Amino acid sequence: MTEDNPPTQPMTDAQRLPPAPLAEATPSAPGPTPAPAAVSARAPHVSAGEPTPGPQLARIESTLERLAGALVLHQRSERRWRNFFRACWFGLALAVAWALFSFKSGPMHSSSPHTALVEVRGEIAPDTEAGAEALLGALKQAFQDPGAVAVVLRINSPGGSPVQSGIVNDEIRRLKAKHNKKVYAVVDEVCASGAYYIAVAADAIYADKASLVGSIGVLMDGFGFTGAMDKLGIERRLITAGENKALLDPFSPLSDKQRAYAKQMIEQIHRQFIDVVKAGRGERLKKDAPEIFTGLVWNGEEAVRLGLVDGLGNLDHVAREVVKAEEIVDYTPRDNVAERLAKRFGAAMGQGVVRALRDAAPLLR
Repeated sequence: MTEDNPPTQPMTDAQRLPPAPLAEATPSAPGPTPAPAAVSARAPHVSAGEPTPGPQLARIESTLERLAGALVLHQRSERRWRNFFRACWFGLALAVAWALFSFKSGPMHSSSPHTALVEVRGEIAPDTEAGAEALLGALKQAFQDPGAVAVVLRINSPGGSPVQSGIVNDEIRRLKAKHNKKVYAVVDEVCASGAYYIAVAADAIYADKASLVGSIGVLMDGFGFTGAMDKLGIERRLITAGENKALLDPFSPLSDKQRAYAKQMIEQIHRQFIDVVKAGRGERLKKDAPEIFTGLVWNGEEAVRLGLVDGLGNLDHVAREVVKAEEIVDYTPRDNVAERLAKRFGAAMGQGVVRALRDAAPLLR
């Protein structure tokens, strides 16, 4: 008896393919399979026991971000400070330019009656505030102002050049005669030597009881180092054309003839000083006081007794009680900012540049 064979089922193409070897079988995953290069780039080989690189990369990225942020903040801060300093320099340049091209401060002419003030401060010498060049301009403005009832010189000076003092004295007397105005001198602390030379041109002089007035004399000072040079074995090599060309040279001996000549010269200047004082003070000087012209200095109270001063009083007193015009207008020349800086640093060239720029200012407008 034969066994019946089951009916044969038809096979599909997939069923006809041989099964894949088990050793080559790989687990399937959803999605497309990445390329081999991409897989190696994303997931580097990590040996057993080594930490995974993910946290390290995160820390590095965080550090780099912080450094970049700090660098940006630093650059912003640096830019702000740079702009700030540029603005400061620009403002300073504007201030200097304004100072350079601004004129010296001077008075505005007042139509109302007033007392015109001109101050004589410090050493009387060329190129100073008390020099003839500065004072003459101020005096001319004061006298020419129709509102100025009288001119007051407020003096606080130890004196200085007899030449500069003589120029100012002559100009005051000329302006008084031309404009028919009174001039008064008021002494603050000191009015000595060349300062008193100027003061005697006034119609009257007033001082405080403790002011120092006088010093009607002339001096010529210096040093001699010939003895020290002999002790040190130093030889002075001076060649001159003219017997007295080295007069008063501190490293050369002073002969009796040269000493007598220098003495005669300053005595002539002293005589000129005495004549100016007598012409200015006249009969007000005390006759029996020959010490007046010996170079001594007196306080204000004693100066009144000797006739060197007419009375005690300050600027306000003279303006109110003598001139009868309480309003005071200052005509004193004032250096601008640039000129004061140039003088402070002692730069003669700087002063010349300042003056040249000020003179050129009208051409630049």
